Amino acid sequence: MSEKEYHIPVMLKETLQGLVLNPDGIYVDVTFGGGGHSRGILDLLSKKGKLVAFDQDQDACQNIFEDDRFLFVQSNFCYLKNFLRYHGISLVDGILADLGVSSHHFDESERGFSFRLDGELDMRMNRKTELTAATVLNTYTEEQLADVFYHYGELSNARKIAATIVKARDREPFQKILPFVEMMKRFFPRQKEKKGLACVFQALRIEVNHELEALQEFLQQTPDVLKPGGRLAVLTYHSLEDRMVKNFMKTGNFEGILHKDFFGNIIAPFKPITGKAITPQLSEIEKNPRARSAKLRIAELIDKTN
Repeated sequence: MSEKEYHIPVMLKETLQGLVLNPDGIYVDVTFGGGGHSRGILDLLSKKGKLVAFDQDQDACQNIFEDDRFLFVQSNFCYLKNFLRYHGISLVDGILADLGVSSHHFDESERGFSFRLDGELDMRMNRKTELTAATVLNTYTEEQLADVFYHYGELSNARKIAATIVKARDREPFQKILPFVEMMKRFFPRQKEKKGLACVFQALRIEVNHELEALQEFLQQTPDVLKPGGRLAVLTYHSLEDRMVKNFMKTGNFEGILHKDFFGNIIAPFKPITGKAITPQLSEIEKNPRARSAKLRIAELIDKTN
């Protein structure tokens, strides 16, 4: 499967310009996917450079390329520090995370990520884990379901959706996508149907994969593995993850609370390089609609020795 078929990298040029400053350095792509960003990084590295790529999805393994400078780790990026240490790497020059779901996942009906295709209600990034979207829908309490849809889908009618799901599953457990989608359509006006369904599926996907917990664990590890002056580049696609990344880069915590020292200096590990998030050009969105909601944020680890 070609990279284009699997996944088109978003804001590749902007990401590489902000991330790769040392051709001889060590870089990490924690969301390898189709390998588009990784290939771009390798193209900028010298023979001395090195790239470590992470991906928990077995399907990503088919995109691994042969290069002496390249190391692939099949794991969730929340284990970043452990695996770098395992491979004898203590500090790196740059880290990239593209948090979006790849085109491949949406196009493969059996993975269950798209509400446009029928298939099992799965949504697991790592198919070795047990929790699926069907399990969430069939076993969570009404209150738990309401919390998932409200907090992860930001749906104001989360309680009504949860109550309907609990009543419906008593008649027949949820297994397939399209019957579930048909039931969900009643909660959204026609003109907002796609957006509403996207929020429902986003909420289930985040819950199944514990995405926000993993993102938080990953971000907390980055100051420990980056060299002073090293760059962290993160591509986000919805407000929940973008808020976490923005707050962490600016304040060092996820609440966005500024802490200052005696002299009024902000106490935080990073200095944001981009005041506002970088967004894609219209020309890129026209070629790759998935880029429409993307935001790129880049920060530099503060060198405390200066």
